[in-house]
Amino acid sequence: MTAGHSANVLSRSKRIGIASVLLLVLTVSLGAFLGVQTRAQFREIEASWANYADDVSRKGVWISSIRGHLGYGGIIHNFKNYVLRQDPQYLDRTRDQIEQFNAVIAEYLDQPLNPDERMMIEVIQQTIDEYARKLPLAMQAAQEGWSAERTDAAVRVEDARAIQALADLEVLWRATHRVSTDRVFAAVEHGTALIWVGFASIFALVLSALLIGFLLILLLRDMRRAMAQLSDELQMRRALEQSNERLARAVDQSPATIFMTDTDARILYANRRFEQLTGWSRDEVIGKTPRFLQSGDTPRSEYDAIRERLERGEDWHGVFRNRRKGGGSYWAETSILPLLANDGSVQNFIGIGEDITEKRQAREQVARAQKLEAVGLLAGGIAHDFNNILTTIVGASHLAAMDAPEGSDIAAEIDQIDIAARRAQSLVRGLLTFARREPGQPQPNDLCEITHEVLRLLRAAMPPTIRLDCSGVNDRVMVMGDHTHLHQIVMNLCRNAAEAIGAGNGTIHVTVRVLGAELPDGLEPRDGGWVQFEVRDDGPGMSAETLRHLFDPFYTTKPLGKGSGLGLAVVSSIIEEMKGTIDVESAPGQGACFTVRLPGAEGLVAQAEAVNADVPRGRERLILVDDETEIAATFRRFLLRLGYQVEAFTAPAIALEHIRADPARPDLLISDMVMPEMSGEELVNAVRALRPDLPVIFCTGYNPSGVTVTGPAPELLNKPVDPALLARRIRSLLDARA
Repeated sequence: MTAGHSANVLSRSKRIGIASVLLLVLTVSLGAFLGVQTRAQFREIEASWANYADDVSRKGVWISSIRGHLGYGGIIHNFKNYVLRQDPQYLDRTRDQIEQFNAVIAEYLDQPLNPDERMMIEVIQQTIDEYARKLPLAMQAAQEGWSAERTDAAVRVEDARAIQALADLEVLWRATHRVSTDRVFAAVEHGTALIWVGFASIFALVLSALLIGFLLILLLRDMRRAMAQLSDELQMRRALEQSNERLARAVDQSPATIFMTDTDARILYANRRFEQLTGWSRDEVIGKTPRFLQSGDTPRSEYDAIRERLERGEDWHGVFRNRRKGGGSYWAETSILPLLANDGSVQNFIGIGEDITEKRQAREQVARAQKLEAVGLLAGGIAHDFNNILTTIVGASHLAAMDAPEGSDIAAEIDQIDIAARRAQSLVRGLLTFARREPGQPQPNDLCEITHEVLRLLRAAMPPTIRLDCSGVNDRVMVMGDHTHLHQIVMNLCRNAAEAIGAGNGTIHVTVRVLGAELPDGLEPRDGGWVQFEVRDDGPGMSAETLRHLFDPFYTTKPLGKGSGLGLAVVSSIIEEMKGTIDVESAPGQGACFTVRLPGAEGLVAQAEAVNADVPRGRERLILVDDETEIAATFRRFLLRLGYQVEAFTAPAIALEHIRADPARPDLLISDMVMPEMSGEELVNAVRALRPDLPVIFCTGYNPSGVTVTGPAPELLNKPVDPALLARRIRSLLDARA
């Protein structure tokens, strides 16, 4: 029993011992197995993460860069924009982007690639190389002015294979990215499963190996924590990458310009809008200070004050006029903000700008419109009084010329007075025309005759060093337009050419011709045809900046007091009203050529006044009414010299009473339009009630709305009235009545 019990105990002990040994061996083996598997799993995670972070991510960056170069704003886009618009900035962008593209492709091809991937890269590179080879041809087309169709046919590149290759490359990359990501998650999931196996083994062996089990539990718990942390970190990193990508996309696509600098004001980042607005690419501005944007309008002290404010951690808001890379400038409403660290120190500066160029231009246009309105009011206010003064001057000079010996010095001086008065008259009419307060009366006029008349006036006022070549103004050429307006066009353009030459030697060539069947661009065929008037000088020429503002109101390059800035603006306004065109060709040192095209009046008879050497005379009875004593006296003296019986009045009411006393006495009435107490229209209507057939001549300095009187239409002469013209109109009306 005892022996048997002992044997049984021994046997049980032996079995326990054997079981314990087996359990220990199993525990050690299990521990070794779990350790080997865990190490292998960590290596798998490390390898899969390295593959994901290094290979896949880098290729993703390269593919994204290639997509940008092929997409909107990339090489193909800028190349086609250059072909269509021939803007040099698109050429510069295309070259820069081709250089960047080649750098990315070189890095990509240096990596180990499978044959399909390498083939896709080479297809894309071949297409971009084709665009690069087409650049010189596109530049030639731009320089030689090829048509868009010819240029497109010459430089067209088939890029469909490259686009498809990029799409296939992205599909391949996404597949590789998906495999790499699945590998990481598989490794994590396998590690998690391995933990649970470890727990099961520990619980199975806990009774026989508490110490080993305890240590193993600690080890597995730490490993589980590490695996959980790695899994959480991976998920957080993916979420952070997505958030950063959205933020970067939002900043890059912002309609405002955004750039970031370090504390030394060196640019670290600039968004796409910054590139578009300034013309500088990111690669060109990274590492530089924004000083290259300065236009010179803002003083240095202002920039120093801004810097001091930012260094104190305060924001700055204001407006800059910045310079573009390709020339020109733009206005930006800018906010500069300091980026503060947790301790309150300034880490970076962020600049945010909004292009307000169009807003400022709109405000300037409003201001210009208000200025033009003020000019219109001023012109309307002074025209009547000023023209009355000029009428007295012109009339007095004409009377003096009648007494001055022909060819004498006094005759020349009187002629200068007449020329000066006519130039003053042209300036007032220019103001009225520009302000749309003196309507034109289109009718057939001989442009050659008007040109000769203007050139005769200009010859007396120009230096003898300037030669007028009017050999191209011969035959009669009729145009449909107001005589005064045509006179202003010819006078302003010819005088502008003379002032451009100045006191030096020069020649002004003036030509008038009828255009044939082949019309320039912008002109449509019309029944009366088109007439071209050209003024060419060999003066100093004009810069591109001057040409841009040439027809702007109040713009002048002459010294203060030497020009009103309205001459060419008036010309442009008149030509626009006549439905004509005006072109200018000029360059520094090459003179200038103004080409005006006006509607012709083919087949119509000119109604211009015939100029006779002798002023017609008469003995009829005339009533003269003008509230300006000087004008009434001047006209009376002139008409008395011609033999007429003249009764002059400065009060229309008194003149009316005089006519009522003997309505049959006057043969013709000459009246001003704007007079106190009674206007010229009221006076004539009252007289026509007594004498319905009485001829009437209105002499007016400002008539914005026409004339409305009963009976036969009166003659209308604009002040200052040429006495000879007045005499011819008087004789014409009297002869017609007889």
